[in-house]
This record gives sequence, structure tokens and C-alpha cells, in this order.
Amino acid sequence: MTTPEQNGNREPVRIYFTGSCEGLDKLRQALSNHPELEVVGASEQVSQAASALAGGHLGAVLHATNSPTLPAGELAAIREQTAAPILVLASGAQSTLLEEALESDVSDVLLLPQLTENVVFAIRKASHAGRKLQAQGGHGRRGRIVTVFSPKGGTGKTSIAVNLASVLAKHQGKRTLLLDLDLQFGDAAIMLGLEPEKTIYDLVVAPGELDSEKLAGYTTRHTCGLEILPAPLRPEDAELVTEAKLGRLLEVARESYDVIVVDTSPFFHGPMLATLDRTDELLMLCGLDVPTLKNVRLSLQTLDLLSFPTTRIRFVLNRANSKVGMSKKEVEGALDMKVAYEVPSDRAVPLAVNRGNPAVLGDSGAEFSGAVKRMAQGLVKPTLAAKKPKRGLFSLSKA
Repeated sequence: MTTPEQNGNREPVRIYFTGSCEGLDKLRQALSNHPELEVVGASEQVSQAASALAGGHLGAVLHATNSPTLPAGELAAIREQTAAPILVLASGAQSTLLEEALESDVSDVLLLPQLTENVVFAIRKASHAGRKLQAQGGHGRRGRIVTVFSPKGGTGKTSIAVNLASVLAKHQGKRTLLLDLDLQFGDAAIMLGLEPEKTIYDLVVAPGELDSEKLAGYTTRHTCGLEILPAPLRPEDAELVTEAKLGRLLEVARESYDVIVVDTSPFFHGPMLATLDRTDELLMLCGLDVPTLKNVRLSLQTLDLLSFPTTRIRFVLNRANSKVGMSKKEVEGALDMKVAYEVPSDRAVPLAVNRGNPAVLGDSGAEFSGAVKRMAQGLVKPTLAAKKPKRGLFSLSKA
């Protein structure tokens, strides 16, 4: 696959500043005017940056510090919100900080003052290494996260998520996890005809560190090969699924599965923001009705505020063959974006829901099933194997 950089049209790297140190204001101003960067925002306190870090889809985070030692607590707080590479900015020679950073999850340390182009190079290098690691798999496997979202209930979101995940597992041969993040009223398990004993609630409240082996003990396997981590059984348990725990869950799932399909609730709450930060493809469901289009447009504005890349959004027009006085062309005009996938209204879907067997499995010849199979083929692309990139820490530590 050709990247924007290979085409000569490099997308600007989205960066966010946290912390403070001598010389930061001057550097931030210089980077704000640089064509290869997009400064999303800045917060002196990491706690004030939670929403931006979780939803920003950042290329890098630049954390400034005056401390002579590594600010481990602040870096850990950043890592809870985002998987983006972290570069530490410090003023003066900080030998203790440099030594501690060698053993930490830091991409680079830059001692200010620093030439602007040196800093830009370090940011691009860290961002590029992060993308390569994400694409190639830093732990032997690096699954793609496909998030299915609709800002309005009743659009068929869960049906799309369940059937898409089933196709990926059964027909694409992908090790697939369906994660039900409609935490209060999730129905994914019911649509699969399953009565699971364990849910995401049981996983997040279980003692001990989360790893691939532990995750496997809380999923339920469908006969088609799909594994599901269902929503909590009781709505009040949803609040215990925090952004930090969900972020860790998604990172562990990436190491265990080829694809993670995430079914969501129609809200931009904490778990959704944590999921967006790690989403590779966002399937935005829209329909042939004005209220849904209005909500979708508002969602696009929110995603823009979160700096979520529009290149990762795919519009799915559900019930596209309904005769309701609105056309696909009108939908595209209202959203100013093209529809990527069309899914027809099909009586096979409600029949499948009531039988607890996804339409793509029980009625593979249905028009709906064919549309979902084409969607799955378009979403899952082969990745090229390559060596793990070197970190190159401190390559530009001195001006």
C-alpha cells in the first residue's frame, strides 16, 4: 500500500503539548507555524488534557518538564489516555533524566533550546516508528480495530457489527473479537444466540494484570469461530469500565486478534473516546432520514474537534434501498462525503435476530449478507511483514 509520504503528499503530524519548561513557548510557536505539523492543543496539567489525548488520534505527544528526573507519574497518566509516541522536552543537561528515559516508554528526549527542524525530524521519526509498529505488530500480531458507530439508536448498528464480525471470522479466516461497548444495553450476545457467563465487567474487576491469556478466559466463542466480550448484564456496572481499563484491554486485544470489531453506544462518552484513539476504521452508520443525518453531521463536527482523521471514516448507508423520498446522492450532499458501503433493507435481518443466528451465517445468499461480505473484503487489507523499527532514543538530544 502506498503511503502519503511515498506519494510526496505528507499528512501533517498531529501533536499535543503537555507540561512546561523553559523555552517551551518559543518552540511551540515555531512548531505551530510549521507545515509538516498540526498542533492540536496544549495543557500544562496532564489531567486537563484527558479528552484531547483520548480522542485526538495524535501522531505524538510532547511532554515538557523542569524536573531533573523522569516525570514517571505524568508519563503514565499520558499513556493511560493514548498510545501515541511520547517525546520529552527538558531544559538544560539532565543526566539522571536521560538515564531513566532509556528504560521507559519514551520515544526521544530533546534538550532545549533546539533547532526547529531538529525537533520536527524527531517528531516525524517517532510518529513514523509508531505507525510502523502499529501496522507490523510489535508483539507478533497487531490487530486492526474497526469501530461501528451511529449517533442515533435504531439504525441497525449492532446488526452490522455482529454480522461483519461473523463474516471476518467465518469467511475471511481472521481471528476476530467482537467487543460490545454499548455498556448499558448491549445486545450483541443475544443476536449471536449466546448466553455468556462472563462479560467485560467481570474482566475489568478481576484482580491482577491484564494479558492475552487472561483476556481469553473471559471471552465466549461462537460456532463460526468468532469470540465475543459482551456488555455487562446490569446497566449500573457500566461505570466500572473506565477509559484506562478499556485502553489497556484494546492494546492487549491487538496482540491476540487480527481484527477487533467494536459495537458502541450512540454517545461520545469516555469509553468511546478511548476507543477512537485506537480506531483504524470508523464505520459511521447513516440512514435515509433527516433526524439521523442531522445527528451524523453533529458527530462529524465532534470528530473534527477531536482531530479524528476523516481518512479513517467510512460511511455506511443502511437500508439503502428503502423508498422514503431520499436518495444516496442527497445523503452524500448533506454530509459532503461519499458513502463507502450500501447495505439494503432485508427481511432476513429481523428473522436472523429473532433466531439468534446472524444473517450472514443463516442466510448467506441474502442481499444483506452479500453487502456485509463486500464490506468485510474492503476493510481487511493484507499487511506487509517487516522488521521491528529501532527506537533511536536521544538521537537529537543535543543541539
